Amino acid sequence: MSDSQSAPKSRQRSVARVVLVGNPNVGKSVLFNRLTGRYVTVSNYPGTTVEIARGQAVIGGQNCEVLDTPGMYSLTPITEEERVARALLLRERPDVVVHVVDAKNLNRMLALTLQLLEAGLPVILLLNMMDEAERLHLHIDHHALAKKLGIPVIPASLISGRGVEELRSIVNEYLSSGQDYHLPAPD
Repeated sequence: MSDSQSAPKSRQRSVARVVLVGNPNVGKSVLFNRLTGRYVTVSNYPGTTVEIARGQAVIGGQNCEVLDTPGMYSLTPITEEERVARALLLRERPDVVVHVVDAKNLNRMLALTLQLLEAGLPVILLLNMMDEAERLHLHIDHHALAKKLGIPVIPASLISGRGVEELRSIVNEYLSSGQDYHLPAPD
């Protein structure tokens, strides 16, 4: 086996790839801006008119390319935007996938989380808009959800920055492990 085949996947590329996915209007672009700052380029996905925002970030000392995908509801594409997001996820195999969801509508959004996991992608679930969910007296036991899914679940309010440092820390764990990061199996 060659060195490149045996090396952890985050080491196979000089720049790790972090892909942000989720339904439209869940805060992916706010997270993208918080992670990348001003290092942003927007380009069309090859062969389409669909734009992907690409930016650079340093997470835990690792250079990362952060990609903000168009909004999607499913890995079974209906729109051109969903086809592009699916192709990016399944063909380019990101090092980390951050699934951003609206915490107020969690039940509707978990179907995509499950599809991402079934596709074998290294997923982190980010529950955005927790401040709004809390104002509506919605309680989400993110620890129980994390245990059930076997992945990290981070409560966040991206407008205020809540959850961003925890996300950076967990992304760093994914990248440092060199393999898909999963929580211990439930008891």
